[in-house]
Amino acid sequence: MKNTLILFGALAFLFSCKHEEKPKTIEKEWSTAEKIANANGFQNWKNVSEIQFTFNVERDTTHFKRSWNWNPKTDDIRLISKNDTVVYNRKSVDSTSMNADKAFINDKFWLLVPFQLVWDTSATISESSITEAPISKSQLNKITITYPNEGGYTPGDAYDLYFGDDFLLKEWIYRKGNSAEPSLIATWEDYEDFNGIKIAKTHKQPNANWKLHFTNIKVEN
Repeated sequence: MKNTLILFGALAFLFSCKHEEKPKTIEKEWSTAEKIANANGFQNWKNVSEIQFTFNVERDTTHFKRSWNWNPKTDDIRLISKNDTVVYNRKSVDSTSMNADKAFINDKFWLLVPFQLVWDTSATISESSITEAPISKSQLNKITITYPNEGGYTPGDAYDLYFGDDFLLKEWIYRKGNSAEPSLIATWEDYEDFNGIKIAKTHKQPNANWKLHFTNIKVEN
């Protein structure tokens, strides 16, 4: 009888422990776009209160630049260029700020395209594949992001993004209007971490005296 009671108690204990087990947490499977964004610090973007940067393009002997100050939480923007200073809010773009906003969208895209993969929900993103990169000729992962034919400042454009196993972009092809032929091919290099946000500061075209690069980058939380 005593042994029976001990066995019953042991079974009751095991049954109780079994029911007290916490359910296992199922980790989310990130998409390729999310993995690229996270490799560049997207998880830290929620902390950013202000970002400043200067967009530069050097072609042969010419140098063009414009500087931006952006508060992503309020969408307040200030553009400082050679001839003008424009202050506006992206929630209320009008005829006086539209040209500045078009420039901002372009420059921000170059700066933060890994995050645009997550932000631009209307775009279509292909499955990842391994293929020869256009500049280095090395085998890299590739996805293509294609924008809808309506809406935005440059509808229908497509970008082929080439990235390593670390999910950092190495090269890209821009195809205006989703044309078959490249409109622009450039590198993604000179990465630097700014308060948890990883940015490729330099982009170069092959066989051309052309460089797009960012200076005066500042990311504040």
